Amino acid sequence: MLLELFWRFFKIGLFSFGGGYAIIPLIQAEVVEQQGWLTQKVFTDVITISQMTPGPLAINTSTFVGMQVAGVSGALVATIGAVIAGVIISLLLFNFFQSHQESKVVSTILQGLKASSAGLIASAALTIILLTFFTTSEFSQITGLSMLDIRAVIIFIGSWFLLKRFEIHPILLLCLAGVVGFFVY
Repeated sequence: MLLELFWRFFKIGLFSFGGGYAIIPLIQAEVVEQQGWLTQKVFTDVITISQMTPGPLAINTSTFVGMQVAGVSGALVATIGAVIAGVIISLLLFNFFQSHQESKVVSTILQGLKASSAGLIASAALTIILLTFFTTSEFSQITGLSMLDIRAVIIFIGSWFLLKRFEIHPILLLCLAGVVGFFVY
C-alpha cells in the first residue's frame, strides 16, 4: 500500500502544473475515481481541511489522504511522493529558464500552461461548488432545485459579501463560517 501511495502521489506531483487548486482534479481522479481510497464526500472534507491548515494545498492534501489510507506512514510516503517530483523539476526548470530567458517558444509554451492551469482550477472550483450546494459533483445527478442546500448558498453569499465588502481576514471568515455551520446544520 505504501509503495502504491508513493507512486500515485509521485505521478500527481509530476503532472500538477499550476499547483494549488489545479492539483485537486488530479488527486480526485487518483484517490476517489481510480483507487476508491476515499469517497467524494471524504475527499471534499480533506480539501476543506487542507485549505484551513498552514502550508501548500497539494502537500496538505497528500498528507491527509495518506493518513486516511495508511496512517502516519501513509501520510509521510504520500507527502514525499507529492513533493519530490516538484523539487527535481523545479531545479531542472530553473537551469533551463536561466539559459532560455528570451526564447519566444518558451514564452508561448508558458501561455498554454497558464490557460490549462486556469481550466483545472475552474474544474476544481465547480466540483467543490456542486458538492457544497447539491452534495454531488456531477451535473447529471442534479434532478432539480429541490436538491439545492439553501443554507450552504446563504453561508456562501454571506462569506463572499463579508470578504468583499469588509475585507475580513479569510481565517476569521472560515472560523465564523464554521460556527454558523455548527448552528445551522
